[in-house]
Amino acid sequence: MKLLRTIALDPSDTFVFDVAAEPGEWAVSGAFRFWECDAAKLEGKARAAFRGGFLGVQSWGWSTLAQIVPATEDDCRGLVDLLARQLVDRFGAPDMAAAKAAAEEEVAFSQSLCSHPISSLIAVHRTLNDGEVRESFRRLQLREGQGHGKAFSFMEMEDDVLPDGDLKLADLGREPTIR
Repeated sequence: MKLLRTIALDPSDTFVFDVAAEPGEWAVSGAFRFWECDAAKLEGKARAAFRGGFLGVQSWGWSTLAQIVPATEDDCRGLVDLLARQLVDRFGAPDMAAAKAAAEEEVAFSQSLCSHPISSLIAVHRTLNDGEVRESFRRLQLREGQGHGKAFSFMEMEDDVLPDGDLKLADLGREPTIR
């Protein structure tokens, strides 16, 4: 099993977002955070989070990149439970049962993004089209001989496409594509 964790290659997330996720925390897309806002009117750091942030589940902060990491069933259950608690405490979910169902769906979506090798980095780009939020995801590839030490040692991979359509979250209009 694989899941996503936040990663910070430099301190830029602390300048880009109101709250930056802590490196190494479990991550989900987090598009649901924009459910009740008018994304067309977002400005500044909120707009940056909408356009290109993964949600760190523990801190409720944002990360520009997420890394695919190995995970256990216990990790997955713990992530679902943590996200469900956050949905009740921070997002006003009506009860734990509803929050857990939503968390399971969000974590399953995150798992669907993890078809690439361990340590691959994933970036998200969100847009608002005809009132619907659309997400596309890109895998970043290390340049040959490089480690995860420098943000500018990566290049986008455009030829790695995962299936989309089945990964739709109807409530958000989410139709992810991964390149």
